[in-house]
Amino acid sequence: MRILFMCTANSCRSILSEAMFNHLAPGGVQAFSAGSFPKGQVLPRSLSTLQQAGISIAGLSSKGNEAFESNPPDIVITVCDKAAGEACPVYFGPAIKAHWGLEDPSEVVGDEAAISAAFHATLALIEKRCRALLALPLAQLDSASLKQHLDRISTL
Repeated sequence: MRILFMCTANSCRSILSEAMFNHLAPGGVQAFSAGSFPKGQVLPRSLSTLQQAGISIAGLSSKGNEAFESNPPDIVITVCDKAAGEACPVYFGPAIKAHWGLEDPSEVVGDEAAISAAFHATLALIEKRCRALLALPLAQLDSASLKQHLDRISTL
């Protein structure tokens, strides 16, 4: 199973989601990330937050969703924050789609401690949601049931 985490810039939330999911996932399940308007580079704070959590940053890069046109994902999860007024990227295709809105920690203004806390809080929420997804009997769920579970997970 292939999961694509999408956001606007593919430099923070979708990158954190890709890395955390792959850190937790068993073989046969893999996550990727992309953006509708990729920044072209991952935020250094995203990478340092992952490293501090003991999560590999190998292979992480900011890219557009066209990178997956020839090998589409099974599930697309957007992680942009509606409350921030962002235009969430839309992926057209047969994939199951869900929205797990996350506030953008790179938008936090404050001292080093406040910014660091925002990134770590976002990563903790991503971990909670990824663990909930990975706890599902994925091979036994039909598309409608999986979509219901994904929508429920978005409220965690």
